[in-house]
Amino acid sequence: MTALRDQFLLDSDVTFLNHGSFGACPKPVFDRYQAWQREAERQPVEFWGRRYDGLMNEARAGLGAFLNASPDDLVFVPNATAGINMAARSLKLHPGDEILTTDHEYGAMDYTWQFVCHRTGAHYRRHVVPIPVTTPQAFVESLWAAVTPRTRVIFISHITSPTALIFPIAEICKRARAAGILTVIDGAHAPGQLPLDLTALDVDIYTGNLHKWLCAPKGAAFLYVRRELHTQINPLIISWGELPDAPFALRNQWQGTRDVTAFLSVAEAIAFQKANDWDAVRERCHGLASLARERFARRYGLEPICPDSPEWFGQMITVPLPPCDVLAVKTRLYDAYKVEVPHILWNERPFLRISFQGYNTEADLDRLMTSLDQILG
Repeated sequence: MTALRDQFLLDSDVTFLNHGSFGACPKPVFDRYQAWQREAERQPVEFWGRRYDGLMNEARAGLGAFLNASPDDLVFVPNATAGINMAARSLKLHPGDEILTTDHEYGAMDYTWQFVCHRTGAHYRRHVVPIPVTTPQAFVESLWAAVTPRTRVIFISHITSPTALIFPIAEICKRARAAGILTVIDGAHAPGQLPLDLTALDVDIYTGNLHKWLCAPKGAAFLYVRRELHTQINPLIISWGELPDAPFALRNQWQGTRDVTAFLSVAEAIAFQKANDWDAVRERCHGLASLARERFARRYGLEPICPDSPEWFGQMITVPLPPCDVLAVKTRLYDAYKVEVPHILWNERPFLRISFQGYNTEADLDRLMTSLDQILG
């Protein structure tokens, strides 16, 4: 995969196993991004005053085809955090209403819902999902046992940030719809790592980053909202689109002067992955993640947190570590060995979250294992 590695702008001196945090943009996609920026600066009034809506509509149409969703139900946002904020801060919650979630969610999203609950009197209930997980069916039954007559929203990650687990959201969305419960899905790590069909998922609200596993430029993400909920979800910024009876996309499309060139570059990211047979890339990277899971379990004698199955993980795997100072380990891995990988203290236990993208090989995993041997013994 040397040829694919050469397509990225990453520092060749660093063993980069942290695609999950911020992504990495391939050279052709980044070149298109900069070309859009230059085009905008060449004639700003032409770009923002005359071409803007047409360009954005075309970009949403391309994204809609990629996600199997109507472009009328999609808006661009800078990141999944913004998407969740739009949804959570728009919902009409009342004292005693409950938002059901898990203890595997991204910390910034916990803060968002806690902020909303403080203002509305609703309750944010974090359901404990023990590890190791077993089967998707057992997961769904366990979560559903925590549903109460006051549950108004189920908020859950498609792929979790701390534990890198794929949650079975299709079945959760199906049950929630039958029960009249709103589903809000944090898909920050899903687009590009998993095939996404938002129509088939039958989800109410879904947000996903495009700058991570789809490899678009930083600042590209989307929010999908089911048609019946359009009038309930307010833009984070009220601007010229806030007209009487304005459609959802128009209300969110213009939010003052902002750099939208990352959004316009998403089509290039989709094309780049298609041209490089990304289904095969994902399969190879999943194989590396599976190998890392097995090697860490054998090396440290610690049980993996999930079965060895694509039902539970894709290109990213979280592995347990023996007791250690996770910050010290992370710092030494980078400072002494130039290995970039996140260490996580989750539920008072140390873990390592390893990402494998198209530019990674087994040699990167070997480098990580050898470096950890020097640090942990």
